[in-house]
Amino acid sequence: MGQTITQKILAAHCGREYVEPGELINARVDLVLGNDITAPIAIKEFEKIGAEDVFDRHKIALVPDHSTPNKDIKSAELAKEVRLFARKHNIVNYFEVGRMGIEHALIPDQGLVVPGDLVIGADSHTCTYGAVGAFSTGVGSTDMAAAMALGEVWLKVPEAIKFVYYGRRGKWVGGKDLILYTIGRIGVDGALYSTMEFTGETIKSLPMHGRFTMCNMAIEAGGKNGIIAPDDITMDYMRARAKRTCRIYESDPDAVYKDVIEIDCSRIEPQVSLPNLPENAKTVSEIGDVRIDQAVIGSCTNGRIEDLREAAEVLRSRKVHPDVRLIVIPATQEIYLQAVKEGLAQIFVEAGGVFSTPTCGPCLGGHMGCLAAGERAIATTNRNFTGRMGHPTSEVYLSNPAVAAASAVMGRIASPEEVV
Repeated sequence: MGQTITQKILAAHCGREYVEPGELINARVDLVLGNDITAPIAIKEFEKIGAEDVFDRHKIALVPDHSTPNKDIKSAELAKEVRLFARKHNIVNYFEVGRMGIEHALIPDQGLVVPGDLVIGADSHTCTYGAVGAFSTGVGSTDMAAAMALGEVWLKVPEAIKFVYYGRRGKWVGGKDLILYTIGRIGVDGALYSTMEFTGETIKSLPMHGRFTMCNMAIEAGGKNGIIAPDDITMDYMRARAKRTCRIYESDPDAVYKDVIEIDCSRIEPQVSLPNLPENAKTVSEIGDVRIDQAVIGSCTNGRIEDLREAAEVLRSRKVHPDVRLIVIPATQEIYLQAVKEGLAQIFVEAGGVFSTPTCGPCLGGHMGCLAAGERAIATTNRNFTGRMGHPTSEVYLSNPAVAAASAVMGRIASPEEVV
C-alpha cells in the first residue's frame, strides 16, 4: 500500500519502511524549537526530570521573539531563563535580540530545517516548515522538554487530506487568500489531527512565501501538519540556505487519503476573515463599510520581504487614513535590512506608519499594538480569536498584506483595487 509524504517522513524517523495512520510511534527529531513564552516552561520540566544535558546542542533552537525586546519585567525574566539555559548547555542556535527574528521565518531562512526533516516546536505554528517538505508540528512544553533530553517525540501518525488547487490566481490573490478560503470551506476543525497536503498546478507555481503562509495556518483548520512536496521552487530556496543534506519525499500515486478536496483558484478573490474565527472568510467585496482603527502587516504568516513589497506597492505615494494606526513588522533582521535597502521602510514611514524591529508583538496581544476596548484591526496575522490582540471587546480581521495596506489608506476594510 502506498504512503503519503508525511507517512514516509515519520517512517524514516522511527527506522521503519511503513507506518499506519492512527499508529503511535516514537520518532527521532531533527530540530526542537522553543521561544521566550514556551521554552521557560520546558526548561523547568527538563530540570524536573533530572536531565543533565541536552541530546544534541546543534539540534535545539531557542528564539526569544514573542515579547522581545522585553516589554516588562516579567518578559525580561522569561527571556533571561532562556538565555541562561542556552549558555549553560552551549546551544548553538540561540538567537538573541538584534540577531533574532520571528521564529517561523527565521528558522527556515537560516537553513535549520530542510526537506525530509522531522521538527517539533513548542508553538502551534511550527507547522510552517511543511512548506519545504518537512514534517513539522507544534507540541506542548513538556514534549519539548522530553525531546531536548532524549531527541525523540511520541506521535500518532495522522490521516491525510489532499487539497488540489488549480486555476490561475488573480492579481492580489496569494497564499493567505488560498488558506483563508480553504479554512472557510472546511472550518476550524475540518482537518482535526490530519495532514493537510497541498498539491495541484496552482501550488506548483506558488512562490515560497505563499507556501509558508499556507502551511503556517494549517493549525487554524485543526491540522496536525501542513505539507508541500519539494520541487524546483523549494530547492532554489534551500540551495543557498540548507545547513544539512535534504531528503526528498513525495506521496505515492496510490497513497490513501481520508478526503480529497479540489479548489478552483481562478474563482477566489482576496479574502477577509471576520471575528472571531479564521473560518469566517468572505471576499473583500462582501465586507461592506467596516471602519478600522489599526492595520498590522507582519507576523510569522506574512512578514516576509515579498509581503512587505506587496504592501508597499499599495502604500507608495499614499497616506494612511488619519484615524488609522499602521504597524509594519518585518519577520527577521535580514528582512528588515532588505526592506531598508529597497526603500520599503521609507514608503511605510512616509505613508504615516511605523516600521518595527522583528517581534511577534501585536499578533498575540503582547506589545507593539494592543487594541483597546471596541477597537478594530485588520491584520496579516493568523488568528482573530476573542481578545487575541488586546481587549476582549476588540475585533481582528485577517487578510493578505495588500488588503491590509489598502484598508489603512481608506480607513475601512478595502480592496487594493480601490487604491491602486
